[in-house]
Amino acid sequence: MKFTTLVASAALALGLAGGALADDPTKVGFVYVGPVGDGGWTYEHDQGRIAVEEEFGDAVETVFVENVAEGPDAERVMTQMALDGADLIFTTSFGFMDPTINVAQKFPDVKFEHATGYKRADNVSTYSARFYEGRAVQGHIAGKMTESNIVGYIASFPIPEVIRGINSAYLHASKVNPDVEFKIIWVYTWFDPAKEADAAKALIDQGADVVLQHTDSTAPQAAAQEAGNVMTFGQASDMAQYGPYPRVSSIIDNWAPYYIERTRAVMDGTWESVDTWDGIPTGMVEIGEITDAVPAEVKAEAEAMIEAMRTGEYHPFTGPINKQDGSAWLAEGEVADDGTLAGMNFYIEGVDGDIPQ
Repeated sequence: MKFTTLVASAALALGLAGGALADDPTKVGFVYVGPVGDGGWTYEHDQGRIAVEEEFGDAVETVFVENVAEGPDAERVMTQMALDGADLIFTTSFGFMDPTINVAQKFPDVKFEHATGYKRADNVSTYSARFYEGRAVQGHIAGKMTESNIVGYIASFPIPEVIRGINSAYLHASKVNPDVEFKIIWVYTWFDPAKEADAAKALIDQGADVVLQHTDSTAPQAAAQEAGNVMTFGQASDMAQYGPYPRVSSIIDNWAPYYIERTRAVMDGTWESVDTWDGIPTGMVEIGEITDAVPAEVKAEAEAMIEAMRTGEYHPFTGPINKQDGSAWLAEGEVADDGTLAGMNFYIEGVDGDIPQ
């Protein structure tokens, strides 16, 4: 009798434990290259994290680590997240690519999602947004509105994502203003407000009355505001606090729907390794309000371009387009393929300077 009671008690305890485990929330981790308060790239990823919490409530637990350097430190952070029980980990910067792959090999039961990279595994997906679509809109507005014909561009690292953006912006600025010139400063950082501000000031000193950025802080906006008569665009986030001028529009990275979808896939057991590259048509790339600082005619043209991209009627890289050395790249009406865009390592004709190696 005593033995039967002990067995029954053990079975009950195991049942309760099993029920508790079954009810454990799905743990979702986020690794950020910058601070959540950067006002740009990391801020928008964290808005996506918050959206996951709002969507699933107590069924999920999210954790994040900010200001993680690309390299060995990233691998340490990801490893700790996996050891702490994360079921899904989003690694949100290009330089996290190899660390993500390395850690994923050690934790085959954990799902990983790497932003803007190209290396996948059975438990590693990749995802990115077609930011170059937003650059096309910015280039059009910049080309129409510049009075000095000098557009400054603060570039982070010479990777395909950044090179695509420069090419798209220049292509569309030069289409409406053949006299436009781009001056590019490489700052070799995603987030460093002091460097970004210095770069903006240097470009303004060189005559730029439009400054574009592929960096994450609002420092270039502040520098332009201080200088006066210099137009900017929000990067990754709306940066609307600098509107209606100098910030006249923005590229907004809307990660929330993707983060919700992929978390749900882990929760219901349907997650698979995929490569996602979406843009304006799906809403992963949004264009922030074009303010009244932009002339009505230019605003209407920009909005028409946005709609044409949304419906698939227009692709920003449609020929004829030559490479920087004058050699043919795309013939009349030919559209760039995703493979070439994903690995883009050349400037188009008209862009001055060399791509750093």
